[in-house]
Amino acid sequence: MTNSFVERDGGRIAYEVHGQGPLVVLSHGMGENRHSYRHLIPLLVAAGYRVASVDVRGHGDSSAGWPTYAPAEVGGDLLAVVRDLDGGPATLVGNSSSAAAVVFAATDAPELVTGIVLVGAFVAQPKLNPFMRLAVAAVVRSPRLFGMFHRTLFPVHRPADDAAYRRELVAALRRPGRMVPVRGVIAPTEPHWTARAPQVRQPVLVLMGTKDPDFPDPAAEARAARRLFQVAEARMLTDAGHYPHADRPEAMTAELVDFLAVTDRG
Repeated sequence: MTNSFVERDGGRIAYEVHGQGPLVVLSHGMGENRHSYRHLIPLLVAAGYRVASVDVRGHGDSSAGWPTYAPAEVGGDLLAVVRDLDGGPATLVGNSSSAAAVVFAATDAPELVTGIVLVGAFVAQPKLNPFMRLAVAAVVRSPRLFGMFHRTLFPVHRPADDAAYRRELVAALRRPGRMVPVRGVIAPTEPHWTARAPQVRQPVLVLMGTKDPDFPDPAAEARAARRLFQVAEARMLTDAGHYPHADRPEAMTAELVDFLAVTDRG
């Protein structure tokens, strides 16, 4: 699939599009790229959707060297993709750090967003002991260590192409300047997405893997996220880790298609 690009102040955003139908825009988490959704995309296309998978600024084929990687700006990039495709309004799906971005997008341009899906969203900054803080600091500076950490986020199921995908992921992160965005998308920023959540008027779906190792209690984190919104529901994906679109794509597709049927009618 040929890349498309949309120009933004400070660089350009890469994305690719598959299928026909109502538009769904997918945005990945820190250190990943649009191929994170490689197993989900064909299932959504088969269900009748046009799917745009985006490289978050500084990741994948999007340009590096941005002045900021704040979620509000990433949300603006997703809206720029929707406008570039003349395909709005769209449903926006954000995994991990990008879950914050779709909240900002929904409140900044509600006319372009029919609904949002938060996958593995962090409601609060994790409380880390000194050892864990050092470990995290090392992971977000080393492509090799990031690759090792990434592997731990699949505690139950693992895609057949997981090892090959991770090798490509680490190689991409070894390019000059590509670890800066990894740190940038998770850097503390104000306002936090949770302050914007009550302003979202579109339907919201919170998805969380029951085995997501990033959270001591994934179900409690999902419920905490759900309570922030006016209209939201939280659903758990059994035995999924931090990337359910990769380790449980069929189960995640079923939840998305159910949610999308509601947003399409709206």
